[in-house]
Amino acid sequence: MSGIWLALVGGIVFFVGYRFYSKFIASRIYRLDPEFITPAHQYKDGVDFVPTNKWVLWGHHFTSVAGAAPIVGPAIAVYWGWLPALLWVLLGTVFAAGVHDSGTLLMSVRNKGQSIGTLANKLIGQRAKILFLFIILLLVLMVNAVFAWVIANLFITNPSSIVAVFIQIPLAIWIGYSVYKRQGSMLIPSLVALAVMYFTAILASYFPVLQIDFVEYFGGEGATAFTGMTATSTAFFAWIVILMIYVYIASTLPVWKLLQPRDYINSHQLVVGLALLYIGLLVTNPEITAPATNSGADDKSWFPLLFITIACGAISGFHGLVSSGTTSKQLNNEKDVRFVGFLGAIGEGALALVAIIAIVTFFPTTGDFTSTYSGFNAANAEGLGVFVQGAGQLINGLGIPVEVATTIVAVIVVSFAATTLDSSVRLMRYIIAELGREYKVKPITNMHVATTIAVTSSAALTLIPEGPNGFGSGGYLLWPLFGTSNQLLAGISLLLLAIWLKRRGSNYLPALIPMLFLLAMTLYAMVIQVFTEWAPWVAETSDWLLFIFGAIVFIFAIWIVITAFSVFRKEGENPQMNND
Repeated sequence: MSGIWLALVGGIVFFVGYRFYSKFIASRIYRLDPEFITPAHQYKDGVDFVPTNKWVLWGHHFTSVAGAAPIVGPAIAVYWGWLPALLWVLLGTVFAAGVHDSGTLLMSVRNKGQSIGTLANKLIGQRAKILFLFIILLLVLMVNAVFAWVIANLFITNPSSIVAVFIQIPLAIWIGYSVYKRQGSMLIPSLVALAVMYFTAILASYFPVLQIDFVEYFGGEGATAFTGMTATSTAFFAWIVILMIYVYIASTLPVWKLLQPRDYINSHQLVVGLALLYIGLLVTNPEITAPATNSGADDKSWFPLLFITIACGAISGFHGLVSSGTTSKQLNNEKDVRFVGFLGAIGEGALALVAIIAIVTFFPTTGDFTSTYSGFNAANAEGLGVFVQGAGQLINGLGIPVEVATTIVAVIVVSFAATTLDSSVRLMRYIIAELGREYKVKPITNMHVATTIAVTSSAALTLIPEGPNGFGSGGYLLWPLFGTSNQLLAGISLLLLAIWLKRRGSNYLPALIPMLFLLAMTLYAMVIQVFTEWAPWVAETSDWLLFIFGAIVFIFAIWIVITAFSVFRKEGENPQMNND
């Protein structure tokens, strides 16, 4: 079967979902009010609260939530076959992610731009709020570790992408000053910046002098002997240090200086990248060689693990953190909630869809697929690399040399991952400061102190040793826990949304139904992973790091869910909450 059929079915589902279902949610369930004064106007400070054009804000929101996760998750999940992965991406995006992302955005807008963690206090009580904040803190810490790990490894394996990625930073700062100081348009400058990035990527693909290859640099005998590590591990360490310095600066700058213009450039990267991939799909018309369902995947059951492996790309709790953490503080008009929140989820689904297609059409034969995806661990290790090669193959079908195509794909993936990384560090700073205010620890409420804690803890987790001579297994080891924690956060956020809708006298079923499914699948998956795989009494697969983190998250989540369901059961319409 041709891969075009998957794209066609996915496109129809996404179009119908946004055209009709999102309109129903916006008008009948959320009752969006264009006259409502948003926090961006009410608390405008030029740093975090900045009224923003909906197209620019969509660019920030989408690229912040996208990152590499909607690629990595599906790249692993196709291990069970492309059909279950496809169905969860399509249905999860429309009926779960769209409701979740736009709903958490609206709740925050109606509550002074407060984060979903802070809103838990108002909805289900102080104790649940503290537990929820700790779950969120662990999640963003894992996001930081995972995405720093992804970026560093992509830089090591694709050195031709580095200059193009880093040249985006001064270009974005230039755009920020040009637009916000001179009140100009961001569209043309961002397109120029994107053209400069891709031109640099093309040059770097052919001229090694434009490639920053730390492995080669640290590969000399003197460097290796001096560090006591392999050249690859030394290169990894160096990239983590550089990335952490970057995210410290990026997450403390006013959003208009770097975050918004860079994300707007990246939104164009998404459009260009998706256009190249889908046009390449139409031109090459590749056959699907991966199985619809993989009967040989017997080392891990797809049920319920599929629903936590594909997090971003179907539904993700991290999206709610971005919606309520940064996006709500920049929303110009409440009617933009549908465009920014729901369409942002659709964009993420489109990225996950093309990731599935690129992978399942990459292999010459089914045997090649099953050989590479020989087990769940192999899928974890190989999935992202297979996507980069598969996407490069689709773009190569347009006549673009494979070296250039692979570099461009790497630039896109790294740019998205870097956007998520510094947005996540900014969110972690908010949470640390919130906990500082809660426990009256005044020093950590300071922006730079909180950011320092966020950056150093993220670096420490990422650099967990993978052997006697190396660094860098932290992000990789925590990926299984990232999926469960992420989906738990999404389920709890939907539960909070259902309580909020019930208090307003709105129909809460669009939030309640996906919440029940998501919590059931995620808690079931956590029981399997934490207590039958990672536990110390399981000799073959025990993992103390995952077990400790997983047990803490599981206990906190059960406590919050019980508290929230108790509140939900007792809730009736409360007229005093109708305008919250």
